[in-house]
Amino acid sequence: MATEKIHVKTTINGRPEEFLTDPYVSLLDALREIVGLTGSKEGCLDGNCGACTVSVNGRIVDSCLVLAAEVDGQKIETVEGMANSEGLHPLQQAFLEEAALQCGICTPGFLVAAKGLLDNEPDPSEERIRHWLAGNLCRCTGYENIIKAVQKAAKEL
Repeated sequence: MATEKIHVKTTINGRPEEFLTDPYVSLLDALREIVGLTGSKEGCLDGNCGACTVSVNGRIVDSCLVLAAEVDGQKIETVEGMANSEGLHPLQQAFLEEAALQCGICTPGFLVAAKGLLDNEPDPSEERIRHWLAGNLCRCTGYENIIKAVQKAAKEL
């Protein structure tokens, strides 16, 4: 039995976006397969790793746990929206300079989550950074360089 597609109107990285989706499609799959934004990564598909982290109306969420239909009328920000025509976002630059990435699967989620923190708390403590990023897992870096990169970006911002 075919299900009826849902028409979703949203804003993604400051640009209006419209698409049709099945009611059971996750935001992660819609972003990657319908909209063509492949920065958010599929990791665990159960909300434990944070590789798919995006911002919905300023709140960081695991896009694998949100249905695409739920973001109708919402504002979404992904890792693709961080850089601008003048260059990388300070967080992205700090991740490069501090070697805060290796394989790259977790990196987009860490960047979006860290941006969410710095947008709300411009000068967070190390403890606060660790707490805020606890929902993002990395199997490569050991976290220390990620924390250093967020601290560095906080000073620059």
